Amino acid sequence: MPIGPFRRSDPIRVQPFYGFRNGERLFLNARALRSAEARFEKRSFLRDVATMAGQYMSREVAGLSVELEYTLADGSTAREEVVTDVEGYALFDVELAGDAPLSSEARWEKARLRWRRESGELGEAVAYILVPGTETELGLISDIDDTIVETGITGSIRMIARNWKRVMRQMPSERVVVPGASEFYSALGGDPEMSDIDEDTVQTIEPRARERPVFYVSSSPWNLFSYLVTFKRSRGLPLGPVALRDWGFNRKTLGSEGHGSHKQNAIERILATFPHMKFALLGDDTQKDLVAFGKIVAAHPDRIAAVFIRKIAEEPLNPDEEVAKAKIEQLGVPFWTGSDYREAKAFLSGAGLELKGAVKSLVRAASEGDDVAHAAQG
Repeated sequence: MPIGPFRRSDPIRVQPFYGFRNGERLFLNARALRSAEARFEKRSFLRDVATMAGQYMSREVAGLSVELEYTLADGSTAREEVVTDVEGYALFDVELAGDAPLSSEARWEKARLRWRRESGELGEAVAYILVPGTETELGLISDIDDTIVETGITGSIRMIARNWKRVMRQMPSERVVVPGASEFYSALGGDPEMSDIDEDTVQTIEPRARERPVFYVSSSPWNLFSYLVTFKRSRGLPLGPVALRDWGFNRKTLGSEGHGSHKQNAIERILATFPHMKFALLGDDTQKDLVAFGKIVAAHPDRIAAVFIRKIAEEPLNPDEEVAKAKIEQLGVPFWTGSDYREAKAFLSGAGLELKGAVKSLVRAASEGDDVAHAAQG
């Protein structure tokens, strides 16, 4: 097995990211790293900086053979072996040739990853796979930065430098959740997650299924996967598969270039994987989300149940955003924008609406005001 030149001071581990499947294919990304799994408890200034530096300055393991094993309903086993690339990534796209039916409701399943350490010892990790059900009609596709967690960063190196404490010091428990996000996402996704994380690491946190599964598409780096899972878990936000980016310190990854195309491509893949579902799209106005969502709506108007854009910037919409907004409204897809999710949640409660089967009513109430909400209630 090709292993390559490793430093022997730290163990080799493989970090599975959350995957997903339908009845035919299973998708999972993982990364081989030379480090211990991070624990994000608050300690001291220097230790907190060291913890965060360890997330960004990861030591990837290239050339490591990683095997995925997944047991199907008929007892047969699907296996695929992948060799990690130069950045340590193992990208699995597994054909499920046996019996892999979907249950009626969404659920999480488990796969196993195995690899051989330098000592010859077998390493193993559990990978969690989200499986929407046959009766799951609606899912959510959400951004992360400034959609659920406040960053103060709009993508530029200057803004990252200005907010260095958030980037390089704050633990997940210190980060500020977007006002109303926990309650609003609970209403959108279903039952809230438990928040009893204590000293758990990400590998010991087992996600719980929600009525409406949530997928995250973000321009944050893969290095922050564990950090973001810990943050979401502690705030009662839903856990779900994520499509993050491989960052380099250059204009393309730190600037706004590529944000929209990355998100658009990731959303297209989710739509193609689950053709029986509609999705609500949630983002903000700092990273071209409206433009990307507008393109998705134009290509799949019958698949998008609603578009939510959290307003942060005080500037008016630029021409591309105006075109996207007009296209969304022209195609009859409900559109809501506002600075505080509590406004939309209040309209939902005031109208006495349940989200299931009533997304358009929710967004219409949130968009048009209290009079509509009270009318619906009466």
